[in-house]
Amino acid sequence: MMDARAPGRGLPATDLLTPDELQGLRRRSDLRGLWCVAHAWLVILGCMVALAVFPHPLVWLAGVMIVGARQLGLAILMHDAAHGVLTERRWLNEWLGQYACSWPLFADMHAYRAYHLKHHRHTQQAADPDLSLSAPFPITRASFRRKILRDLTGQTMFKQRLAQLRKGVWRLRGAIGFNLGFLLVLTIIGQWYLFFLLWLVPYFTWFPMVTRIRNIAEHAMVPDNDDPFRNARTTKANLLWRALVAPYWVNYHVEHHLIMYIPCYRLARFHRRLLAKGYGDRMELRPGYLPVLGLATSRTAS
Repeated sequence: MMDARAPGRGLPATDLLTPDELQGLRRRSDLRGLWCVAHAWLVILGCMVALAVFPHPLVWLAGVMIVGARQLGLAILMHDAAHGVLTERRWLNEWLGQYACSWPLFADMHAYRAYHLKHHRHTQQAADPDLSLSAPFPITRASFRRKILRDLTGQTMFKQRLAQLRKGVWRLRGAIGFNLGFLLVLTIIGQWYLFFLLWLVPYFTWFPMVTRIRNIAEHAMVPDNDDPFRNARTTKANLLWRALVAPYWVNYHVEHHLIMYIPCYRLARFHRRLLAKGYGDRMELRPGYLPVLGLATSRTAS
């Protein structure tokens, strides 16, 4: 049996759950996976309809925040598909993950899968490919403000996409084709401007900012890099934070690292099960994203 403090790794599922509990929590659902992806796109399209009907700056601003959060939502659902748990049918999992979630965001699920599984094998260890996202913390508030400014002015996303282009435009052919098709559809219905106002603007502004906040909350300043209950963080999120920052149960990150093959739509149930079994005191839990950001920006200027 694996030691509960084996560096960087989760625990055997049988240490946490009975076989019946595990079977129920790991069950994948085509309907729920499809609904999650459809929900993200319906929210995005709903914001576009709202702006077309009510062309007001405040409607646009709200749309930027909501759409940017749903773009993060698509990335989260791509993440589940990369784990093979978004739907029961594998072909549907692969299709949704790549074509409905990855390509819209200029990502590739298959490349992400190989990279991300290394993160799970070596969580918060020297070989963790995501260690650079958490290692610099804590930082000063001034440094954090500069990072957020770069996000909201498009600099972060522009730099990332430029790095992709330097590796070859051909690798982005699927993503480019999807986005051109999206623009074409909006142009045909006479609403071409929505592609720029409520797809590209959120993509270059709100999406990178909430992605940064997500990364900080998940692993920055965790109390014990070698303890699977404490080398990731679960953060409570109310309805507003789920709508604008943490969609599709992404805030349940301890749970995801403990058993990575539980679908995102069952993580809240897994969380409640862990609390009922008395694991709450062992877990790294925070009451909200603002306290986490306060912890991550607690360094004083020298």
